[in-house]
Amino acid sequence: MKFFRLLTPLLLAIVAVLWFAPAAWAFCGFYVAKADTKLYNKASQVVMARDGDRTILTMANDFQGEVKDFAIVIPVPTVLQKEQVHVTEPKIIERLDAFSAPRLVEYFDSDPCAPIGNYDRMDAVPAPAAARSEAGNARGDASLGVTVEARFNVGEYDIVILSAKESGGLETWLKRNGYKIPRGAKQLLQPYIRSSMKFFVAKVNLDKFEQSGYQFLRPLQISYQSPKFMLPIRLGMINATKEQDLIVYILSPQGQAEITNYRTVKIPSDVNIPLFVKQEFGEFYKSMFQTAYTKEDRKVGFLEYAWDMSSCDPCSAEPLTPEELKQAGVFWLDDNSASDVPVSPGFRRPFPRSNNVFISRLHVRYTRDKFPEDLIFQQTANRESFQGRYVLQHPFQGELKCQAGREYKRSLPKRFEQEAQTLAKLTNWKIQDIRNKMKLSVGNLRYSWWENLLSWVGLY
Repeated sequence: MKFFRLLTPLLLAIVAVLWFAPAAWAFCGFYVAKADTKLYNKASQVVMARDGDRTILTMANDFQGEVKDFAIVIPVPTVLQKEQVHVTEPKIIERLDAFSAPRLVEYFDSDPCAPIGNYDRMDAVPAPAAARSEAGNARGDASLGVTVEARFNVGEYDIVILSAKESGGLETWLKRNGYKIPRGAKQLLQPYIRSSMKFFVAKVNLDKFEQSGYQFLRPLQISYQSPKFMLPIRLGMINATKEQDLIVYILSPQGQAEITNYRTVKIPSDVNIPLFVKQEFGEFYKSMFQTAYTKEDRKVGFLEYAWDMSSCDPCSAEPLTPEELKQAGVFWLDDNSASDVPVSPGFRRPFPRSNNVFISRLHVRYTRDKFPEDLIFQQTANRESFQGRYVLQHPFQGELKCQAGREYKRSLPKRFEQEAQTLAKLTNWKIQDIRNKMKLSVGNLRYSWWENLLSWVGLY
């Protein structure tokens, strides 16, 4: 039986809430690993490049199945023409994901017996650079209250733009044209019709897909001008049997973006965790996000990253080049770095600007009961840098013969226990299991056997 999916310019991600005070050291450190979207079986990704009321929206496809069965229905604020729809390469979304993903970093304690230095401060290791028949059909449509506003082909996709007077007619039109609509679609379509939104409907043109030579469907990119800064997620819940993850990359010439109709919360960040997590960072991050998501009653959006895209610290991937930013939809770059990108017929950027691009990475895990409304965003002037960042602090491994060194050794058990407690709170992992694993991390410190024993019981 033919399979149909209602997708939307959205879907999900992972995150948490900040309940630990930030560490004293600045951003930096030796980059070790990142928590990108590969951690999740299904994490929809959307890029929104927005300046004023102009938006370029890029939707990554997570479709699994025969391409002949692929179809999307997306509410859009205006009628789109062919020049406002493009296909782009998946690589550009992969680059944004890698650049903004939560990251694990390492620090190494300095020698507390050295003439200069402070044993309770970590020496930051510089971050390395990362690699980079039409008339008859029209009469039938009119009887249903459905108007085909535009019909065109872009790349491997056949696209129609529809307007409708009522959801029952739109549902009937979609069924007559070969779309199998899930139960509940009629009720979810009605609010979009009432607000005069249009419907972007795309299928795969099999002949063009075969000619293209691509193995996977490429992301669709649409440009439009509207005061509505929103992402419709309700249609994406029709087929959902469990929670869905959505990661939204918002690119702006201003500052951080946030969700206005749900709370936006920073993920827990800048905390020291045990060294063994280096081998389990993916599982750590997934557990941490689920714990924070549950703690917030499953109805917040999480900020995982906020940064000016001209730099990063530490870098989990190189900043995007001007050409890559253009591919991601950034249309306000100056003339020396990228050409104009049309947003709607007859409209182009009216004046040059500096290459000013700020990225906000928002992660939403949603269900129909906790997220009954579409996501509404706003841009802010807040350019404060933030990242999900988790620290491995390696103890000094050399000989410690001075008084400061002895004090340093006595401080380590307390520090290790604090790391264990922090990890347990973040993940809900059992504290005794964490302590057992940490023995592998701390057992190779160069202490004599009696110093090691007495320091653990607090007598040395």
